[in-house]
Amino acid sequence: MDSHRSVGHEPETRPREMMRRSSAPNPRRFFASIMWRSSVLLFAAVLAGCSSQMRSGVTGFQYSSDAAAIKAMLDTSAAGWNRAELPVYLSAYVDSATAMGSTGLVRGVKGIEGQMRAGFWRTGRPAQTLTDHLEIRPIGPNQAIVTGQYILTGAGLPNRTGWFTTIWVRTPVGWRMVHDHSS
Repeated sequence: MDSHRSVGHEPETRPREMMRRSSAPNPRRFFASIMWRSSVLLFAAVLAGCSSQMRSGVTGFQYSSDAAAIKAMLDTSAAGWNRAELPVYLSAYVDSATAMGSTGLVRGVKGIEGQMRAGFWRTGRPAQTLTDHLEIRPIGPNQAIVTGQYILTGAGLPNRTGWFTTIWVRTPVGWRMVHDHSS
């Protein structure tokens, strides 16, 4: 063996008969080829469906106006929080909304209100001012996901921050939250 060649990289030699392909069709190879082509077509169809849902259209999500409407509703809700008007804060939710917080899942606006009164609104009003940083992304023609960070400041207390994910739907009265997960 040549001392300058690495072990395991020697060319393999086989009898010529083993190197020739069989002329008989290989059912496994044929089936794998069909499955691969089907997978590619399925992926292309899903991708086309997703892109058509994400595209702006007459009945689809129109990013600039729909995102602005969601942001306006969040601003109204935050203003209600900062004025200690719990009903205004809660106006961002549909009646059947769910919320996930430190105490677990809560159902309905009444349940969310109870959770708020037991926590941040224990004294009848929140002690700190609410601001947020957020990102709005469409997930369908009439649905959006909003993620971000909330920030509570003021009242001589240390700032509190947390993260949230909310799911929004277009309703007859405008964009509203159907689910809120905050931590």
